[in-house]
Amino acid sequence: MERGKMAEAESLETAAEHERILREIESTDTACIGPTLRSVYDGEEHGRFMEKLETRIRNHDREIEKMCNFHYQGFVDSITELLKVRGEAQKLKNQVTDTNRKLQHEGKELVIAMEELKQCRLQQRNISATVDKLMLCLPVLEMYSKLRDQMKTKRHYPALKTLEYLEHTYLPQVSHYRFCKVMVDNIPKLREEIKDVSMSDLKDFLESIRKHSDKIGETAMKQAQQQRNLDNIVLQQPRIGSKRKSKKDAYIIFDTEIESTSPKSEQDSGILDVEDEEDDEEVPGAQDLVDFSPVYRCLHIYSVLSARETFENYYRKQRRKQARLVLQPPSNMHETLDGYRKYFNQIVGFFVVEDHILHTTQGLVNRAYIDELWEMALSKTIAALRTHSSYCSDPNLVLDLKNLIVLFADTLQVYGFPVNQLFDMLLEIRDQYSETLLKKWTGIFRNILDSDNYSPIPVTSEEMYKKVVGQFPFQDIELEKQPFPKKFPFSEFVPKVYNQIKEFIYACLKFSEDLHLSSTEVDDMIRKSTNLLLTRILSNSLQNVIKRKNIGLTELVQIIINTTHLEKSCKYLEEFITNITNVLPETVHTTKLYGITTFKDARHAAEEEIYTNLNQKIDQFLQLADYDWMTGDLGNKASDYLVDLIAFLRSTFAVFTHLPGKVAQTACMSACKHLATSLMQLLLEAEVRQLTLGALQQFNLDVRECEQFARSGPVPGFQEDTLQLAFIDLRQLLDLFIQWDWSTYLADYGQPNCKYLRVNPKTALTLLEKMKDTSRKNNMFAQFRKNERDKQKLIDTVAKQLRGLTGSHHS
Repeated sequence: MERGKMAEAESLETAAEHERILREIESTDTACIGPTLRSVYDGEEHGRFMEKLETRIRNHDREIEKMCNFHYQGFVDSITELLKVRGEAQKLKNQVTDTNRKLQHEGKELVIAMEELKQCRLQQRNISATVDKLMLCLPVLEMYSKLRDQMKTKRHYPALKTLEYLEHTYLPQVSHYRFCKVMVDNIPKLREEIKDVSMSDLKDFLESIRKHSDKIGETAMKQAQQQRNLDNIVLQQPRIGSKRKSKKDAYIIFDTEIESTSPKSEQDSGILDVEDEEDDEEVPGAQDLVDFSPVYRCLHIYSVLSARETFENYYRKQRRKQARLVLQPPSNMHETLDGYRKYFNQIVGFFVVEDHILHTTQGLVNRAYIDELWEMALSKTIAALRTHSSYCSDPNLVLDLKNLIVLFADTLQVYGFPVNQLFDMLLEIRDQYSETLLKKWTGIFRNILDSDNYSPIPVTSEEMYKKVVGQFPFQDIELEKQPFPKKFPFSEFVPKVYNQIKEFIYACLKFSEDLHLSSTEVDDMIRKSTNLLLTRILSNSLQNVIKRKNIGLTELVQIIINTTHLEKSCKYLEEFITNITNVLPETVHTTKLYGITTFKDARHAAEEEIYTNLNQKIDQFLQLADYDWMTGDLGNKASDYLVDLIAFLRSTFAVFTHLPGKVAQTACMSACKHLATSLMQLLLEAEVRQLTLGALQQFNLDVRECEQFARSGPVPGFQEDTLQLAFIDLRQLLDLFIQWDWSTYLADYGQPNCKYLRVNPKTALTLLEKMKDTSRKNNMFAQFRKNERDKQKLIDTVAKQLRGLTGSHHS
């Protein structure tokens, strides 16, 4: 039972499923019926489903048949009417065909015309499209043509701007055209071409400023000189209400107005911080000599092309090379001032251009770069000046060089360059200048001393007298009262030397000008240099004259007189220096002039030379002495040579009247002592082996002549018999031998008041030996005579005692 119920239930479910599928088939679109039928075939009851499907189809066929039977008469009527319309339709078709044929025949020309119109409209549309495209391309072509024109005319910065507009504005609108692609490909090449051309212009610019540096520097230094002259005039004649000069006036040489159109125009020079001139006066500047526009254009071009750093490095590198060339002095620079001037002009021109670039561009050069170049230039310039100035032997050239260096330093100082080292170096050159001055004045003094006649200056009129007094500070009331003609006590070299010392002081003062030194420093420099002139140059010149071989006593006497007056004039030289430096001699650390010492030393040397000269003259006369040491005759007058010698001494000492008394006395005493010493040497010389009493008597007459000369007072000022003491040794020796007073000599020897105190036993023994040998020779045949034997024994005894005294004297 249960199995039968289960089968019945499954049959009912299958029937319900089939019913659902049939409804779905009836209601579903044919294209989507596939899945439904698949579900039937997937089941096992598709045979039963087919039966139900057939049953459903038969039901629908019966319904259709019922519906057709209901509308059949109407259908028949419609067919009948349709057949009637068929004939009318055929007629209408024929009429339409005929009308169409006629229309085709009649519209054939119109069709042709329309076809032509169509072609024209197509062409018109193509032309219009072409015009539109050309309107887009023409600005590109025009810009490109403008670019080429600008490059041909070397307007590179506008060309670069045009290239930017072409690349970013115009070419993107027509980028699909082939010629535009060619243009796009050429743009980098054009940029490189512009860079190369602008760089070429920069190289030309660098070459131009290298050539014009000399002229630029010359202009700058001339204007600095003019400005300094104006400043001096203003200091001397200050103007009331004068306006203060602005800082920009310091750059008057190169801060002239630079014309330009617009920041993007051809004349755009890149000057970012230069103000317009306040007045309309044109100031000659660098633009008058060098066109700076190439460097400005090149700077802008490289800035636009993002290569500014490359440009700056290249510019600085090239300028450094040029700086080294400029700072290399020519080998013969020291020969002329023009060599130094050209060297300075080039350096000034170089740095003036760099200063102008610094102030007219933004960052092309900076202060650190300028300072670095200046430090290099300063060291090389100072080294070159030290080397080349050392070759200068002309003080005028050294002075001109100093003035040129000062102008060089002042010019660069206007542009803000530190120049203290240059002024320090000028102090070194000052020492060299002093040396060249000293060499020059060596020749001047030598010429003055060589050309002097060493005789008092004669004057025959008041005019001549005033002229000499105007040249040399001399006052003598007694000389002024004397009538003309009269003579100054000094010779011509005194005023000449005095004036040359003043000229030397002036020359030293010239060098100290414009060195920014204080009055004390100038005074100290002048005094030290003048001291060198006095102590080294003038002193040596005087010494050379004094030591000259052919110098005469008259000249030596005049030199002493001259140096005495020059010594007195030193105070006037002190006053002269004080007047030109305005530094009082009482000021602390003020150097004193050594003129007094110099002239005293020269005078002492002349005095010594007089003494030496007198002694030489005495020696010359003594060489004429011709004694017969073996004579037995007793003479009655002095020797001729000695008479001439005494006459010479009298005339010589007569010239000494103008000398200071001490000098004349010393000379006279020196001459007498030398004469006495020489006579003593003549008597005791080894060549005189023997002498007689007669020869000794003649020698005694000569000594008496010398004593008479000493008593006559050839030079005033000696006390009593002071001058005779020069011959006391000779006198006592001769008296001892002529009087043969040996007993007294031997008895009183060693006592302070003995008669023969000045007789040395050795000297007496030497002379006694000469007489003993003579006595033996003359008495060799009379040796048996008692008197002669006694005398010989006495001589031997005296000689023995003298030897004993000599031995005790040495011990």
